[in-house]
Amino acid sequence: MMWVILYVCLFLSCNYIYVALMATSSTCKLQGHFTLNGMFQDGDLIIGGLFEIQTYLKVFPELSFRTEPKLPHCELFYMSSFQQALTMVFAISEINNNPNLLPNITLGYQIYDNCLRLGVAFRGATALVSGTEETISDLNCKGPPPVIGIIGDPGSTHSIAISSVLGLFRLPMISYYATCSCLSDRKKYPSFFRTIPSDAFQVRAMVQILKHFGWTWVGLIYSDNDYGINAAQSFHREMQQFGYCVAFSEILPNNNNPIDIQRIMGMIQSSTARVVVVFSPSSLLIPLMNEVVLQNITGRQWIASEAWVTSPVFRTPRFQPFLGGTMGIAIRRGEIEGLHDFLLCIHPNNDQRNDIVRIFWENIFGCSFENKGKGTDGEQIKKLCTGQEDLSTTNTPFTDVSGLRASYNVYKAVYALAHALHDLMQCEEGRGPFSENRCGDITNLRPWQLVHYLQKVNFTTGFGDHVSFDKNGDALAIYDVLNWQPSADGSIKLHNVGVLNEGAEKGMPPQSVCSKSCPPGTRQATRKGLPLCCFDCLPCGDGEISNTTDSIECTTCPDEFWSNPDKDQCVPKEIEFLSYEDSLGISLTTASLLGTFICALVMIIFAHHRNTPIVRANNSELSFLLLLSLKLCFLCVLLFIGQPQLWTCQLRHAVFGISFVLCISSILVKTMVVIAVFKSSRPEGKGAMKWFGAAQQRCTVLVLTALQVVNCAVWLSTASPTPHKNNQNTHSKIVYECAIGSVAGFSMLLGYIGLLAAVSLLLAFLSRNLPDNFNEAKFITFSMLIFCAVWIAFVPAYVSSPGKYAVAVEIFAILASSFGLLMAIFAPKCYIILLHPEKNTKKAIMRREVQNK
Repeated sequence: MMWVILYVCLFLSCNYIYVALMATSSTCKLQGHFTLNGMFQDGDLIIGGLFEIQTYLKVFPELSFRTEPKLPHCELFYMSSFQQALTMVFAISEINNNPNLLPNITLGYQIYDNCLRLGVAFRGATALVSGTEETISDLNCKGPPPVIGIIGDPGSTHSIAISSVLGLFRLPMISYYATCSCLSDRKKYPSFFRTIPSDAFQVRAMVQILKHFGWTWVGLIYSDNDYGINAAQSFHREMQQFGYCVAFSEILPNNNNPIDIQRIMGMIQSSTARVVVVFSPSSLLIPLMNEVVLQNITGRQWIASEAWVTSPVFRTPRFQPFLGGTMGIAIRRGEIEGLHDFLLCIHPNNDQRNDIVRIFWENIFGCSFENKGKGTDGEQIKKLCTGQEDLSTTNTPFTDVSGLRASYNVYKAVYALAHALHDLMQCEEGRGPFSENRCGDITNLRPWQLVHYLQKVNFTTGFGDHVSFDKNGDALAIYDVLNWQPSADGSIKLHNVGVLNEGAEKGMPPQSVCSKSCPPGTRQATRKGLPLCCFDCLPCGDGEISNTTDSIECTTCPDEFWSNPDKDQCVPKEIEFLSYEDSLGISLTTASLLGTFICALVMIIFAHHRNTPIVRANNSELSFLLLLSLKLCFLCVLLFIGQPQLWTCQLRHAVFGISFVLCISSILVKTMVVIAVFKSSRPEGKGAMKWFGAAQQRCTVLVLTALQVVNCAVWLSTASPTPHKNNQNTHSKIVYECAIGSVAGFSMLLGYIGLLAAVSLLLAFLSRNLPDNFNEAKFITFSMLIFCAVWIAFVPAYVSSPGKYAVAVEIFAILASSFGLLMAIFAPKCYIILLHPEKNTKKAIMRREVQNK
């Protein structure tokens, strides 16, 4: 504040000199000139502008009352800040070309670079409000000021100093970047307005973020200026209100003192706080962050204020491992149609009042306009600027309009001033807001009259944002919440994860709850602790939908419905079953019919050669019964294909169980007959065949099969299988299947088949060494091995198969075991019958037996 008092005194001293001169002279004389870089365009009314286009002083001049201060020299050209200045020029050009806004009035501008220094900023403001003419012939030095208002200054400290003086004359000043909450004091700054929210809301927004994540123990770092000090004070108050604690509070030095930087680094390293909140301009934060990189300080969650959260300085691959994941509050992003093309049309000229454009040109193209020889930059020789270089070939923040924030605020500030002027011009005499219902005179404009209309400004930008000022000259607070995320090239990209809206906190209708409204099919990641809105839009889960934008929760679809791909409506689930139309069903049906056809073909062959020795020797009656049972096994597959119905569910396992018992029992009796025939050929077993005559064989097969029939009858009568819609295993589909009803009944059905198969395999294995010509037991042993192997492999495959594929596995097991039995038992016999009829004789069959005797 000492600097503020000093410059106010200087300004008032100048005014005293002017008054003294007025008493002794008939003219007002300008006492001195300031050398300032800027841009100028004439007009009916002039708007002033102050921008921090260049920064860092090579020479810090001493300021005293004894000697005139040396002129400062600025370097390090800010392309983004120059874009902000050109945005003011663009807005004025756009207004001049708009017949509906300020018709017949041409606006001009006078823009100065403040070089990021209070002294330069104050000189610029003084030049804007007093003019640069040498003398004024008006004896009383009256009349409107050279500018009707000032856009700027971006710095809070600068704005405090300048507004303290401008407020005395009620000259309006609209800042686009000064956020200090102290500037909301209407008594001290009666003509100050701003299009950026006050820090009072920014601090509350930051504490809301901390509250949301449960970060109650944090460190605080802030700059040693009005912006940082006031923000820090507000932050402490807000944290105490919520019962949170500030682990440490450190001030960044203005002079980049290494000792202070090391002290702050030591505090960050020693503190147990892992969250660090920083209120500071990026220029003052650079030394500290450089030290963070040098000392490899990781594992900290940085919370950035709007003053540095969008700064490109820290979003490089060098800082990414240390600052990746940083969250922060940024001023509202906007879009300005036509600005990009306008920026590419800028060219330098010889008017000295536009020297900042020449400086910009030299910086962006690395050239020089100096005519006497070529300028040098260290050891590098600069080329001569022609002024015709092509801006479209450059890639700098100057031409990047993808994330307009400060520039968008400049745009709104210029339009606010223009709308205030327009409203003043629309006033009807006798209905004005001033004394005796008078209106303001555009030809003799009084600054305080414009302040009156600025206070009532109310319009909407082309981007759709509402612009107005409250009683303190503050705009409605809207912030973007940003998260720093790594990009493919290793640098840091800004990810907009939400919007904080002051209207939501105050109970007012919010302008925008989320920056990118969550589309249908997604939900807000969180909405705890308004004004914090949402940090991201998460997709609804499978089977969930949101039908509306910005839904907080996703709704679960009913049981027989599923969410569509966009997750915005429930659609009926796909019904799945093994049908005759799909390729798998067609393949299995074909295999079933093929097996049935082969069985029928073998039966025809056996019937045609029923009197031949090989058919008669292998018990033709049991062979035909076995072929019939195999045909039923093949045909029962058809009951497993198609949409399950009550009758198919009841029949499929019953027919399957009875068919296979009939098949296995026939094989079992066949094996027993083979053993009995061999035993009867020996003296000690002469009476063996009397127990295995045709009647006994039929009776045995009938009894064994009847037991399975009884089992199926009990099962179907007590807990019958029924069609069932299964939506548990596959959530996005409804699987039509047959519920087995009784697990015990199904287990007994399979267990009984397994028991008969095991007995058959055992008997066939024990009789495998019988004479070759009578040794059908070898073929039965091989067939039963195939059968048992198939059904043992079936169990794990069936359990692990989803949906219709479980049915397909069961069908495959039926077909594989049926083909195994058919091929192993009947293929050798058909081979002899069809291809080697000379072996189908009694002599050939009996030869081996004779040799053995």
